[in-house]
Amino acid sequence: MKRVISLFSAAILGGLTVVFISNKVAEPQPKKIVEKAIQSQNTLARFTNVINSIPATDFTIAAEKTVNSVVHVKTVYAASNMQYFDPFDFFFGQGGGYQQPMPAMASGSGVIISADGYIVTNNHVIADAEKISITLNNNKTYRAELIGTDPTTDIALLKINGADFSYVPYGNSDDVKIGEWVLAVGNPFNLTSTVTAGIVSAKGRDINILNDSKGNTAIESFIQTDAAVNPGNSGGALVNTDGKLVGINTAIKSNTGSFTGYSFAVPVNIVRKVVDDLLEYGTVQRGYIGVSIRNIDSEFAAEKNINTTEGVYISDILETGAAYEAGLKKGDVITKIGNTKVNNVPELQEQVGSFRPGDEILVTVDRNGEEVEYPVTLRNKNGNTKLYKREFTELNATLGGEFVPATQEEKKKLRITNGLKVKTVTSGKLRSAGIKEGFIIIKIDKTPIDTYDQMARILENKKGGVLIEGIYQNGMKAYYGFGL
Repeated sequence: MKRVISLFSAAILGGLTVVFISNKVAEPQPKKIVEKAIQSQNTLARFTNVINSIPATDFTIAAEKTVNSVVHVKTVYAASNMQYFDPFDFFFGQGGGYQQPMPAMASGSGVIISADGYIVTNNHVIADAEKISITLNNNKTYRAELIGTDPTTDIALLKINGADFSYVPYGNSDDVKIGEWVLAVGNPFNLTSTVTAGIVSAKGRDINILNDSKGNTAIESFIQTDAAVNPGNSGGALVNTDGKLVGINTAIKSNTGSFTGYSFAVPVNIVRKVVDDLLEYGTVQRGYIGVSIRNIDSEFAAEKNINTTEGVYISDILETGAAYEAGLKKGDVITKIGNTKVNNVPELQEQVGSFRPGDEILVTVDRNGEEVEYPVTLRNKNGNTKLYKREFTELNATLGGEFVPATQEEKKKLRITNGLKVKTVTSGKLRSAGIKEGFIIIKIDKTPIDTYDQMARILENKKGGVLIEGIYQNGMKAYYGFGL
């Protein structure tokens, strides 16, 4: 009986112990500990929410805005007059073996920039084409009119008839930042409406790909991206994530001819200026400062005792140019155009290239460690501020040269009262006639000239022979003749 009572008592005591322990565990923790636990949970929740609140880049809106505004540009070129031998026709055909070649064809891309059908593309896409056709994303085809070209920037302007076309609005390439997402839209390998994405890898790139047979200075200040661009993308759109045009895809850097990591686009600010000039004047109005410039590296800075490697060094200055008149000097380092910093030659050319002759720009230079600002009124390559129509520039191309007024020192030295100096000679009438650089034209068809405008008025509608009288820097007089 005692044993039963003992076992029963032990069971009761064990049960009470379990209840006691359970109650202790279930009791609320001290307030401080509870607050700490809640605080810890809230901290983790906030941390997770912060990460999740960063939106992923959405390309769909930009793609939708642009894909219907990027067109397929198809060109047809004249066939060669030469016949070619076809061995398959010789052995298995009619036995003649000679076939007339078919007209050559090529293709690229273009971007509609206005509702009334103006289209921007690359000059190399349509150069020398006999026929240009445009195919929209909806497969409608139009015959295109060539409005104008600018080989120095590789930009061409086309026009198709119609209204209410979907177009890509201009962005601002100065605002484009390295690391920013961009889309390349075009027609690589004849695959229409292709969209690729990448980031801006660099700005102000000069890859030495542009040249102009007329001797004009090319402007290369490309936006470099890693968006995939291939043959056929030339002339297509580079747009930001808002669907605004920031560049025209132009070139790739590749050993194979296909994309291997880098592509290059003409900044839209250059494109916009070229388009405006072509529409208003029929030719591009290029403004010049009148300096010879070069990049600066550590070795050159040490050699010239320059305290900076940022900016563009003025290695020479034209005495009849805008910079000389404004007060700039040889040895100055140009650091800014307006409010925009320039660290190399392409960036400087890009900024100046967005202005016309007659425009005043603010040029900041580093002179012996001190920043100085100069207002500079840009001039054209003939040394004045006039804006010339296409007819004048075509005359310039026909002659094949650049002209500047003879300086007072030159006139005094050579004992002449007037004269227009041939600054450079390219392919054209001057070179064919034998005229060399530095020759000062005194008279054309016995009429004294002192300016490019005077020469242009004489030659503008001239048909037949032209007689030029002038003098070289060594005092030797010369006479030349050519036909127009």
